[in-house]
Amino acid sequence: MANLLIIGAGGVGSVVAYKCCEVAKKTGVFEKIFLASRSLDRCREVCARVEAKLGFSIKPYAVDADDVPALCELMRSLEIDVVCNVALPYQDLNIMDACLACGANYIDTANYEPRDVAHFEYKWQWGYADRFRDAGLTALLGSGFDPGVTNVFAAWIMKHELDEARVLDILDCNAGSHGQAFATNFNPEINIREVTARGRYWEHGEWVETDPLSWAMDYDFPDGIGKKKCYLLFHEELESLVLHIKGLIRARFWMTFSESYLNYLHVLENVGMTAIKPVDYKGTPIVPLQFLAAILPKPANLGALTHGKTCIGDRLRGVKDGQPKTVFVYNICDHHKCYEETGAQAVSYTTGVPAMIGTKLVTEGVWRKPGVWNPEQFDPDPFMADLTIYGLPWHAEKWR
Repeated sequence: MANLLIIGAGGVGSVVAYKCCEVAKKTGVFEKIFLASRSLDRCREVCARVEAKLGFSIKPYAVDADDVPALCELMRSLEIDVVCNVALPYQDLNIMDACLACGANYIDTANYEPRDVAHFEYKWQWGYADRFRDAGLTALLGSGFDPGVTNVFAAWIMKHELDEARVLDILDCNAGSHGQAFATNFNPEINIREVTARGRYWEHGEWVETDPLSWAMDYDFPDGIGKKKCYLLFHEELESLVLHIKGLIRARFWMTFSESYLNYLHVLENVGMTAIKPVDYKGTPIVPLQFLAAILPKPANLGALTHGKTCIGDRLRGVKDGQPKTVFVYNICDHHKCYEETGAQAVSYTTGVPAMIGTKLVTEGVWRKPGVWNPEQFDPDPFMADLTIYGLPWHAEKWR
């Protein structure tokens, strides 16, 4: 049994809190669970809702994740054994520093990126490997859906379905609708930085760059979703998968966007509202994208408004027994069902459930190994089993 601290109380954090309390009641893996963010009121709201529904007590705290001494003070006072970080990616290194100082294992859902440039890369966190190894602590990076489940899907395919990998396409389709003129399904600042960055994919041993959203294809998604236009982006799991899934000739990531979303985004970009460098407004420096994020609808408030489904999965082509074979492993998630269970829409749900599973497996010792790791470096089977148990059942289609 362990004491768990969840940092971040947005849409994803609320799902992590709910699912960690659910698994604590079921298995006893967590003795005490605490939720912390800058907003104590938000933490209290989430904790009250979880306790009312599950009858499991979870305690709220206020903390600034940019303040390592404050994090350490809180963690030591609560005797924290494991931290699930669902705060902003800018804060990953601070929280890792606090975990090292306080002897806690670490799990997150997105890799570190600096505030002043839209560039995400694992080198900063991979650079902590020796420190975590020497401390006897585990850091599990990217245990959301993508990254996270998509990494595990690839590892599962290679363990059970293919002898050699050749071409990987990760497909992320949100076919839901929230009825808002323009809103993002997770943190607006992070979402817009990701979407407006240059695309990048792996081919023949090197990275190839593209202009933002300049490559697109149609894909016919299962379960009645149908054909959707998918746009090529760079996503962090590609960086780790091309290292750990041997034989890949090409690896790409695709995401769907509506015409309306892209039209709004292009206008906002053209008028400078997606810029990340401060501008002077009457003597006060303001980051346009942060101001935009402050006035857009909060993703945590979209649950009741969102209907439809998501489909996220890995389509991996390779070789089995000397013959070509393609495997598509995916999950279908219903926005309204997610809201009925946790009060959050499916994008938060599909990130929060895997964050809980990664935290559970590290805490149980199933995925515990000193150092810094990505999900595909562990046995995929326990994770795949927990996906089905805790709300994200998966499907596999195969073609010869």
